[in-house]
Amino acid sequence: MSDTVVDEAGPSAAPAAAFIEVDGVEKVFDVRRKAGFLRRTRHEVRAVDSLSFTVARGEMVGYIGPNGAGKSTTIKMLTGILTPSAGRLRVAGIDPSRQRARLAHRMGVVFGQRTTLWWDLPLIDSYRLMRRMYRIPDGRYAENLARCVELLELGDLLEVPVRQLSLGQRMRGDIAAALLHDPEVLYLDEPTIGLDVVSKVKVRAFLRDLNKERGTTVLLTTHDLTDIEQLCRRVMVIDHGRLVYDGELDGLHDLGGGERTLVVDLERELPPLDVEFARVVRVEGARQWLAFPAGQSAAPLVARIAERYPLADLSVREPDIESVIARMYARDASVAP
Repeated sequence: MSDTVVDEAGPSAAPAAAFIEVDGVEKVFDVRRKAGFLRRTRHEVRAVDSLSFTVARGEMVGYIGPNGAGKSTTIKMLTGILTPSAGRLRVAGIDPSRQRARLAHRMGVVFGQRTTLWWDLPLIDSYRLMRRMYRIPDGRYAENLARCVELLELGDLLEVPVRQLSLGQRMRGDIAAALLHDPEVLYLDEPTIGLDVVSKVKVRAFLRDLNKERGTTVLLTTHDLTDIEQLCRRVMVIDHGRLVYDGELDGLHDLGGGERTLVVDLERELPPLDVEFARVVRVEGARQWLAFPAGQSAAPLVARIAERYPLADLSVREPDIESVIARMYARDASVAP
């Protein structure tokens, strides 16, 4: 199969005002493994391989792929934590690894499983420390803090030590911390992990408004395709360190031939539902699971079911990215000469 699947809006058509530029970037790690009592062998692990893409200022892009695909390594190079082994990388015209301190004032970072907050301090104390670290003017700090506290519902959590916060509460706290200094670019790694459905909706709305009102450039990595669907017009897929897709989400589903799942709760047990463009894949009592093409809207299907059957509740489940990519590879392998 070809290494990269790119549509007309992909990397080959670089935005005129690129804010993030990644050109032929590679990252190779030396790994030593035990091969005997006193002997070790050296192996090279290529985490990122000839990666190229651009992101325009103010664009919100989903950057997704399976575990170990190279997403986090890319983010760490963009933030200056890691230095590329080869290639050229610029953010706002700055080389992140050479001018990391200069770039730090222009970017915000949220890692889902790691916090930038001080573990034993109340949440508000972390924010006060960050105000000093970034030398945020008092008025700007107060305005940004008030906005984040209101929209992310942090008011009751400000005096709570970070170690006592739930994962979802800490994630909201981390998002606020990353935005106090008005960054031009925001890197988000699993920003809705651990959040309940209502909180996810609020965080997505917050990020959407942030991008629209302040023109913040956002690079979002997540395993939740609903995050991508709700926030991003463009999605990039990386696997084994290489870009395998760059385009719209519908195009990704069409390419992978994926399916979404409609979970239907009926008022009573019924035989498998008979509706167009969907097939019942599972039945448990009054609950039924229906598969339908990922590129198809769920609205017509829901309308048909509501008209014909006693509907109590329903939800839509997105295909996981690993299965979408697996189908992409399977399809390409089947047509390869």
